[in-house]
Amino acid sequence: MSLAPGRRLRTRVAGVFLFLPLLARVHFEQLVSDASYPGSAMVPATSALLSLLVLKLLDQERRSHINDFNFDEAVGLCAGLNVPPKKSYATDYSYRTIRDHQQKLLSGWIGAVAPVLFPHANTFSLAFHPIPFRGDATGLDQHYLPRRGKAGTSVLSFFAQEHESQVVCYANANLTRRDQAGEALQFVEFWQGITGANPQWLYFDSKVVPYPELSQLNQRGIWFVTIRRRGAAILRRLRALPVSQWRQAVIDTAHRRRQRIRYLDETVHLPGYKGSLRQLAVTGLGCAQPTLFLSNNPKESARALIVRYASRNRVEDGLGISVNFFHIDCLASEVRLNVDLDTTMTVLANGCYRWLAKQLRGFDTAAPKQLYRKFVETAGVVEIQPERLVVHFDKRCHNPILREAALDQPSQVIPWLRNLPVVFQYP
Repeated sequence: MSLAPGRRLRTRVAGVFLFLPLLARVHFEQLVSDASYPGSAMVPATSALLSLLVLKLLDQERRSHINDFNFDEAVGLCAGLNVPPKKSYATDYSYRTIRDHQQKLLSGWIGAVAPVLFPHANTFSLAFHPIPFRGDATGLDQHYLPRRGKAGTSVLSFFAQEHESQVVCYANANLTRRDQAGEALQFVEFWQGITGANPQWLYFDSKVVPYPELSQLNQRGIWFVTIRRRGAAILRRLRALPVSQWRQAVIDTAHRRRQRIRYLDETVHLPGYKGSLRQLAVTGLGCAQPTLFLSNNPKESARALIVRYASRNRVEDGLGISVNFFHIDCLASEVRLNVDLDTTMTVLANGCYRWLAKQLRGFDTAAPKQLYRKFVETAGVVEIQPERLVVHFDKRCHNPILREAALDQPSQVIPWLRNLPVVFQYP
């Protein structure tokens, strides 16, 4: 890598350098080293992972699209290289990693960004997402694909999202159907290993956690809200109940609208669950049949539990963003570990964009696509000076917001760029 003073590198995506202060602040190179990722003298492990992360940050669908930047020296410099590696290397590298690498990197990453993005996190939404595989069905399970409306060959992935900040904080794509049942407890162990405490609340649907595992969550003192499948016998019993047993409530929805519901609050016993659970049968939520909520919290009001679970839609929105902007469905492979590295890069890229949104006044809830179009996809010139790296952004109407954010203050040296600090300048 050449850092000769006087070099000026023109690029159409100078905004990718906006993420370097965060990566330096969390000591990304140390996280990669602690995770023991493989590397070489020519392409160190930090540069290899940064090359893959840059693709996520730049809205590229496939690793082969790294060829679009083969002659963009500035993008290579962002990863600590002269130019990005070829697609054969980017694809090859993912087959050299194992789940232990991803697990350690996620632990280090979340431990480093949590104080910045969600210092008081205690509530999480959990969800499975099947990543379709388009090819011969070799060694992969069949999972229900919502877009196709039927089961298909796919790689099952699991995601956890922090409720308030909407930061995706955990992912695992190295799953088989047999591993599916215990994944929620795996996340609890992951979070406890980072913070020393269990999550306070978990929201998930009926397919995520079986009844015996619900009992283990309850024994750990974790409150949860989930839904129960509607059995024919349950529906017949509910229809036979007199109207006087149902209560009425009003819940708040989007755009200050009010939604009137009817609910039945009762206690049930489920097979494999030690003790009793609280069940809410709710009508008026837009479904033809009552929705059955289950919770182990006896103190929250019925209305509060319903509103809590309704907010779980945020994780569905987060998965939609991961599909549409981070393209997790476009990089499927018949090797789960290959997909697992991609989902880990998705978690890192999501954290980077949530951090950028938090720094820009008025854009704290902006989606990654909007941030990319307005700020990251900005042309400019990267100038290498003797004691610093200066990124000169071209004129754009949103530059004053970047100037106000002062992302390069306090100054952060970039270890993989020979400890040069990065400075942003605007015309």
